[in-house]
Amino acid sequence: MRILIVGGTGLISSAFAHACAARGDDLTLITRGRPGSHPAPADAKAIHVDATDAVALRSAVRGPRLRGERWDAVVQFVAFTPDQVRDDVETFAPLADRYVLIATAAAYATFDHFHPLTEDTRLSNRFWDYAQQKIACEEALVALAPAAGLDYTIVRPAHTYGDSKIPAYTGNSRHPWTVVDRMRRGADIVIPGDGTAVWTLTHASDVAAGIRGLLESPLAVGRAVHVTSDEALTWTGLYATIARAAGLTAEQFAAQAVYVPTDALVAAAPSQLGSLRGDKMHCAVFDTSLIKELVPGWQATVPFSQGVGQAIEAFESNPAWCAVDEDANAMFDRLGSIYRAALHAAAAG
Repeated sequence: MRILIVGGTGLISSAFAHACAARGDDLTLITRGRPGSHPAPADAKAIHVDATDAVALRSAVRGPRLRGERWDAVVQFVAFTPDQVRDDVETFAPLADRYVLIATAAAYATFDHFHPLTEDTRLSNRFWDYAQQKIACEEALVALAPAAGLDYTIVRPAHTYGDSKIPAYTGNSRHPWTVVDRMRRGADIVIPGDGTAVWTLTHASDVAAGIRGLLESPLAVGRAVHVTSDEALTWTGLYATIARAAGLTAEQFAAQAVYVPTDALVAAAPSQLGSLRGDKMHCAVFDTSLIKELVPGWQATVPFSQGVGQAIEAFESNPAWCAVDEDANAMFDRLGSIYRAALHAAAAG
């Protein structure tokens, strides 16, 4: 299959590129050409251009290196605004059989009762601009692609992790090693709420395999599909699993864990309001029957205990990755101190 990947060096996009390469696909990657932690497959063609610049992108895909080429699928990983999707429809309608938009499961509405999320769940997120923009991207694609004669599929990944990303509730997006560093040096492990909200994590390799499978499915045309694991952990369970992989005993983890409500985390880091109130403070459990129907045989195969252990090993083998976020450390230290003092005061009567 001839596949153009807009992106290709991020967490999911690089896993997807390597999944395609393993199948012998003819790959072309559109990237900015910046070095990163995710090298492209050796046989992939690379075009370096800012994909958010529609004029530059059109010049690249219609230029001397790619003139006359046509793709079975264009997979767009870096569209974050509806204008970019509108431009993409114009750019790729004459050049591709299908356009795949990587959207987000953070776009789903949240509920005050247990509600397994399906692809028909209403899209709404009043707290997070990122999710709102992704919803608008979906709407632009659905409105414009059919009239342009461009088949499309929308993919909604949820919280995805892998060798270069160790997941946590907050405070580790810039430097994912921060949470492991805190665990190993005995610092407070700040866990949201009372740790009982249920959350789904999916390894990047499983998401990549699902996306690649959807390209083979004619029934996926015109559909939105989330690609997630069936393994849902409480936040306490999630952090405890990371702690075990980092070498902590259950007793060490229990002694270091401190539970802090989301209100306090947002107050300490207001920039996180969208990703916390609009996403992670709510339970996220997904019905995966559609992806399994469209891609027979697909299933998320990497349990979190295995995947996060592999991620920690990958960081340990790449010392440059093991930077810590000192601002996040200061926030966690401050909140841990406040809530431990409050517990002591409450116990003292």
